[in-house]
Amino acid sequence: MKIGFIGCGNMASAIIRGAVESKSFSATDIVAFDIDSSKSDLLKNSLGICKADTLSVLIDECDMAVLAVKPNIFPVLIPEIREQVKEKMPLIVSIAAGKTIEFITDLFGFSLPVVRVMPNLNAEVFEAISAYCPSENVTRAQIETVEKLLNSFGKCIRLKEEYFSIFSVVGGCAPAYSFLFIHALAEGAKKYGLPEELALKVASQTVLGSAKMLQRDGADAEDLIRRVCSPGGTTIEGINSLREDDFTSVVEKAMKASYDKDKRM
Repeated sequence: MKIGFIGCGNMASAIIRGAVESKSFSATDIVAFDIDSSKSDLLKNSLGICKADTLSVLIDECDMAVLAVKPNIFPVLIPEIREQVKEKMPLIVSIAAGKTIEFITDLFGFSLPVVRVMPNLNAEVFEAISAYCPSENVTRAQIETVEKLLNSFGKCIRLKEEYFSIFSVVGGCAPAYSFLFIHALAEGAKKYGLPEELALKVASQTVLGSAKMLQRDGADAEDLIRRVCSPGGTTIEGINSLREDDFTSVVEKAMKASYDKDKRM
């Protein structure tokens, strides 16, 4: 199966890199198109994938078309490829935030196989968590190909579309929240004399290791907190301070802001 990418931005580039470097897909089975040809040229030269000079060539060559453009481009893009898609009926995969399967189908104006996908930036280090939801007319073989693609740069889950907005917050927005938390830890360490490079290294590795501990079977966050906090020790003092400042509510407020924005898109 040949997979075409319409748009070669950061997310599409990370997905393509994962697909090729994990050896899940042959480079020659990946085709890319971007209005800015320098972006598709870069992927072609670095990974050996194929480049399409036009949208028409990409649709003609591919069995799956990944729409990797900004959501506001859809009303311009889809009419341009509508008739060719209707004739060939490739699987359409969308990674656009806030755009439902129904919205995409209505723009095309006919029933076609669509899979909605929400990856995250961690695809760049092959540690993404991606959610996907297929329309009813997507075949088992097509779903398996989508799963293979998503697992090439991390892990994936099948999710009901009604949960996509909250998933986009936890999976899509929370990497930025995490970066802010790590940055805050590093900035705090710098204030007490730790050199900047070491501060960031220690903070990021600590958060990475903590996440891996939580992913172990049967792990529980509160239990792990208790394991780190010795009675009368330094950690419990920090935890108490965070709880006095209602740290959980601060995070939930940020999530609500992102969630509400997703619903308005």
